[in-house]
Amino acid sequence: MGTCWGDISEHVRVEVPNTDCSLPTKVFWIAGIIKLAGYNALLRYEGFENDSGLDFWCNICGSDIHPVGWCAASGKPLVPPRTIQHKYTNWKAFLVKRLTGAKTLPPDFSQKVSESMQYPFKPCMRVEVVDKRHLCRTRVAVVESVIGGRLRLVYEESEDRTDDFWCHMHSPLIHHIGWSRSIGHRFKRSDITKKQDGHFDTPPHLFAKVKEVDQSGEWFKERMKLEAIDPLNLSTICVATIRKVLADGYLMIGIDGSEAADGSDWFCYHATSPSIFPVGFCEINMIELTPPRGYTKLPFKWFDYLRESGSIAAPVKLFNKDVPNHGFRVGMKLEAVDLMEPRLICVATVTRIIHRLLRIHFDGWEEEYDQWVDCESPDLYPVGWCQLTGYQLQPPASQSSRESQSASSKQKKKAKSQQYKGHKKKRKMPVGKKPVSLSSLPMTGGVRRSFSGDEELTPPYRALPAQTAPEAFPPPSTSREFRPSLKTGNESPGTAGTAQGPCWAGWRAQGALCCDRCRLILFLLLLFLNSFSLGLGSHFTETGHQGSS
Repeated sequence: MGTCWGDISEHVRVEVPNTDCSLPTKVFWIAGIIKLAGYNALLRYEGFENDSGLDFWCNICGSDIHPVGWCAASGKPLVPPRTIQHKYTNWKAFLVKRLTGAKTLPPDFSQKVSESMQYPFKPCMRVEVVDKRHLCRTRVAVVESVIGGRLRLVYEESEDRTDDFWCHMHSPLIHHIGWSRSIGHRFKRSDITKKQDGHFDTPPHLFAKVKEVDQSGEWFKERMKLEAIDPLNLSTICVATIRKVLADGYLMIGIDGSEAADGSDWFCYHATSPSIFPVGFCEINMIELTPPRGYTKLPFKWFDYLRESGSIAAPVKLFNKDVPNHGFRVGMKLEAVDLMEPRLICVATVTRIIHRLLRIHFDGWEEEYDQWVDCESPDLYPVGWCQLTGYQLQPPASQSSRESQSASSKQKKKAKSQQYKGHKKKRKMPVGKKPVSLSSLPMTGGVRRSFSGDEELTPPYRALPAQTAPEAFPPPSTSREFRPSLKTGNESPGTAGTAQGPCWAGWRAQGALCCDRCRLILFLLLLFLNSFSLGLGSHFTETGHQGSS
């Protein structure tokens, strides 16, 4: 559709239904585009001049929007709005005068729209897609449905067809059957020995192509350091390490300080990916770099870290430095996939631009939910895309949602775990999907590497005791750290707190003394202060007597 979208601009005339009419049949009138916002256009009926009283928004790709001349060709009546019928006696002459030299939609516009809504991926096609529970490997999945180019994939071993994953057909997370084996990527073999009836492998040419690279010369090597967007916490850019070099320019990368011993949480990026950066990228562009978990020598300095770890930085020249003329500006509105819950598309705003990197803010939510996304990501859409394709759009968070979110954030501020941030967002699911009830999610902590809403922990990680739920059930934590000092509902009195000291964090969070140890320490503290004040008082009394004598 991009071939004809350039013809659409302000002042273009179209024929639309006339809603200001008392006739029983559907009639039309001519309107002009006043303003464009993505696929949506603000229209004003001809004859209203500067009067905006009946201006209205509509999707310019909708079935009721037609080029001028469509009514004459289709035998549909053109009737002026009732509000302005008295203004002119000869409306035919008025229209001839107003439309002479004016622009309208291309005659094949509706056909172009229809063609753009046809997608090569079809149900029953088999693909390889990232395992949402183990990022380091892929699995076979089957296309269940296609909406606007977005695929609902069901893992092949799912008997009830509920174990699914959403992504765009041009996502870098999906590949043709045999891709993992061809590049040396880890792959989970299916227990299903043969294809199910009707299922067939997706042709390789349908997948997004990556730029060819030359690995024969200077190239990435294992243990080289770089900076990378954490795929499980997309608001952060972290210190990372190349763990394995695969074929065709693919790299397995791990986040420093948060890796499993067996590499089960490594993730795959292509060398040309806009989500990896050379050492120093964040500092140059004034972005906060997330240091390795447990690293205490702050503020973080790359020079010191490279020396201490005995590592080298990946050469700058190996990274993708192409910056397209994308046209995004700070403050622009759009519809964006919440990649922490990839089945959701939300109202969003561009809040920062670093070359080709966009900071996407979900309207109504706090900044901790923001995501760094590439300007050419298939998960960004113009305003009106959901309406056009029939995909459910998640509205901005309500005041009650923000208050609930703020309360839970205060209890768990800066706490981190290995799960999708989307669990903190209580939103409606797309059509055909049940909403995730926060009260049904187990409050488990620990290290997780999962793309899904599933609460299964990946071995060898252990589950932590569940937090005691207040009246409003708090959503799970969203980062890699947990606070073992907080008292949990499973602890007996006197056991809260760590080996380093009493559970002061639990005392502050709960507003009460949570164990015998705390009570004892508080009693001794009060006794000491009381003794100190008595001694200080007697000292002042004696000094006063000496002065008066």
